[in-house]
Amino acid sequence: SVVGAPCSHTRSAWGSRVRHNAGMGVTSQVWLITCLAILGLFVFDFFAHVRVAHEPTFRESAVWSSFYIGLAIAFGFFIWWQWGGQYGGEYFAGYVTEKALSVDNLFVFTVIMATFAVPRIYQQKLLLIGIVMALVMRAAFIAIGAAAIARFSWVFYIFGAFLIFTAVKLAREAGAEEHVEKERDSRIVRLVRRFIPVTDDYHGDKFLTRFEGKRAATPMLLALVAIGFTDLLFAFDSIPAIFGLTQEPYLVFAANAFALMGLRQLFFLIGGLLDRLVFLSYGLSFILAFIGVKLILHALHENSLGFINGGQGVPVPAVSTGLSLVVIGATLVVTTVVSLVHSSRTKRRATHG
Repeated sequence: SVVGAPCSHTRSAWGSRVRHNAGMGVTSQVWLITCLAILGLFVFDFFAHVRVAHEPTFRESAVWSSFYIGLAIAFGFFIWWQWGGQYGGEYFAGYVTEKALSVDNLFVFTVIMATFAVPRIYQQKLLLIGIVMALVMRAAFIAIGAAAIARFSWVFYIFGAFLIFTAVKLAREAGAEEHVEKERDSRIVRLVRRFIPVTDDYHGDKFLTRFEGKRAATPMLLALVAIGFTDLLFAFDSIPAIFGLTQEPYLVFAANAFALMGLRQLFFLIGGLLDRLVFLSYGLSFILAFIGVKLILHALHENSLGFINGGQGVPVPAVSTGLSLVVIGATLVVTTVVSLVHSSRTKRRATHG
């Protein structure tokens, strides 16, 4: 735990055992149970849906996407019940933000699948491995971020400035994401070819194969490397963003894990809808900038830098979790509605024209 006070009471014996002197007080046993449960869900997902290569139906994608979203919501209410509304609200704010950012990931994944011409029946395996890689990388960033925050309050200045920079960059690149991603993918291909031969054709869902008597990579491996590199870049954005909504590492990890679970099903469910969310990047840009400002305000309030107000805290307004939820939710709703209306009108004009 990093900051905050323990909740005044808990609703069960299990809840009372996880209290400590600060924050949520999540014990190592609770961490272990949570990690094992999340790992179990990924293992189940692989054996139930991914091991046998196939293209999922709309019904299959809708049912399991709804299941994982429902599971994330149920977990949020469990947090609310065990630790109170403050932490429940922080979890939901973090989950909604991470889920919105993951939708932006889906657009990039679509470009990667098209660039490397990944057959539809193999895309599930690629996405699941990529999602697991993303969760592992984010867990590492969470551990580093939590340790830095616990020791240095000025880290929030860096996180806030980075998010504002990212927001500006995202807004500038809006509409050109496909070009940016294809340029990145071409560099990845050149890099991989320096170390290992690459076949032109797929060999089932294999990442490596034998070609002309030598070990060679398949386009499947190139696509996986591209997805892994993209996951790394998105982790730089998402982890500072959620630390702006909660400083509880347990909530940060749980929100990220639940946002990533079901992402594979969501890819097949709304794949055709992604092209219509033309203003999503602008909405996400605004959310990142908002959280960046929130982080800087928090840093000023907890200020320990001698050249700012003599090393004393600055009396600035605080942005509550409730306000954060409202701003994030309203931004996503407005962005989605405006995008769909704009896309519909553009389509009608093109048809009549």
